[in-house]
Amino acid sequence: MKFATVLTSSLLVGSARAFVPRATGLMSTRMMSAVAATDFSTPISEGSAIPDITWKTRSRIESSDENPFDWKDLSTSDLFKGKRIALFSLPGAFTPTCSSTHLPGYEAAYEEMKNLGVDEVYCLSVNDAFVMRQWGLSQGLEEVKLLPDGAALFTRGMGMSSTWTENRGFGERSWRYSAVIDDCKVEKLFIEPGFIQDSDPDPFEVSDAGTMMNYLKSK
Repeated sequence: MKFATVLTSSLLVGSARAFVPRATGLMSTRMMSAVAATDFSTPISEGSAIPDITWKTRSRIESSDENPFDWKDLSTSDLFKGKRIALFSLPGAFTPTCSSTHLPGYEAAYEEMKNLGVDEVYCLSVNDAFVMRQWGLSQGLEEVKLLPDGAALFTRGMGMSSTWTENRGFGERSWRYSAVIDDCKVEKLFIEPGFIQDSDPDPFEVSDAGTMMNYLKSK
């Protein structure tokens, strides 16, 4: 896996400061922890600004150390501003559907998506950066950029937080979805059906690469 596969040649960690909406611009300023838990599972609408958070990243440095990375802050704007991004989010690295179908489908379609007006393809999961890097290496990933959201703060801001405690023992994760993000705003959103807390089924019907390709071709 190329180092560039992990965004900006970095290992992105999901711990971040979170924000609530304001009247203009990106969703901004603190207080995510004060929002009721139910608000974390109310999806934002198409046309809305995506969560503005500070991503704590691990950036590759010149070093002979065994782990040649250091911490670097990136903003949501650094990753999304001025770009049209195909984003897909899934419950967990190394899990069966995510590993056998969801991620490989987008990896295979990467060049065609780029030809259809997408600048980058990001895969998000509520896992830490170290887990996501190892998953990417195990997948032989070359194109899709991995975006760890270890503390689920971007996921909460998107209204896609789902607890998978009873049936899978995961705790808080992301519901499966995909989106086209254009200059930090949601252009299109595909949410898997049956979005509830502690869901036993894990639907995979509309967030796949094929559905995303059909949408991009229609534009």
